Amino acid sequence: MMLYPAMNKLNAYIPNRYMLVNVVARRARQLAAAAEQTGEHLKEKPVTMALHEVAEGKMDANKIDTQINED
Repeated sequence: MMLYPAMNKLNAYIPNRYMLVNVVARRARQLAAAAEQTGEHLKEKPVTMALHEVAEGKMDANKIDTQINED
């Protein structure tokens, strides 16, 4: 079974797999809450969107902590 994005690509941005799960879960909750507030229909599941953000380098542990502290 092939996983996309690949785990080694995700680990390049967040080396600890447990921290990766935490960051992705937090970001997915943020995305879902924002979509619910605006009434927007998401084309992908929030977890998938969060995984892609990490794989593209848009999200890491420091960024998610900063976003949570601002809210």
